[in-house]
Amino acid sequence: MRNKAFTVSVVLGLLMVTASGLTKVMTPSQKMADTQPKFKLETLIPTQFGDWRIDPTLVPLAVDPDTQARLDAIYNQTLSRTYINRDGQRVMLSIAYGGDQSDNMGGHYPETCYTAQGFQVQHSAPGSVSTPYGAIPVKRLYAVSGQRHEPITYWITIGNRAAHPGMEQRLTRLRYGLTGMIADGMLVRVSTIGTDEPAAYGAQEQFINAMLGSLDERARTRLTGTLGM
Repeated sequence: MRNKAFTVSVVLGLLMVTASGLTKVMTPSQKMADTQPKFKLETLIPTQFGDWRIDPTLVPLAVDPDTQARLDAIYNQTLSRTYINRDGQRVMLSIAYGGDQSDNMGGHYPETCYTAQGFQVQHSAPGSVSTPYGAIPVKRLYAVSGQRHEPITYWITIGNRAAHPGMEQRLTRLRYGLTGMIADGMLVRVSTIGTDEPAAYGAQEQFINAMLGSLDERARTRLTGTLGM
């Protein structure tokens, strides 16, 4: 009986050492952000492109101090602008970049951000935006606060891949982790004010395509990941 207990203890000890070793080997240690050229969102995105230019009269959704503190902990850079075209259409653009998209630095989704600001997200659905460079997997929301109705389109990138939020995002992050790499990530959000959703999403798609068309390949890949045709 004593020998059996000793054997069990030895086996358990070996399993614990093996598990510890595997955890150490499989824990990502190399940050993708450290292997790529540095960039600044302020200069990456032009202030004018196609028919669009910055409109300083409409500020994208502001966040409360607590939410801002959480965003600052997740993201290294953020950018918020409103653009207007010659027809008076306005599109709000918000971009956030984080150099560490491991589990403890997950994306702060617009659903959470808008709800924290008193909006009701009435519905949401996955979708895609067609571009000459490939389709971007996106999520579309419709948020309401009082008289403000805001259709929203957003997407995320993990490393050099765009992914739908949720399971696809987690699997993409896991694939990078298995190679020892800590992926960086981007969250890109565009929105408009109005109740006509088809028109809003159409304007947003036109805006996205104009913006991507103004960027060189490296900047465009930063924003969307590598897209398939």
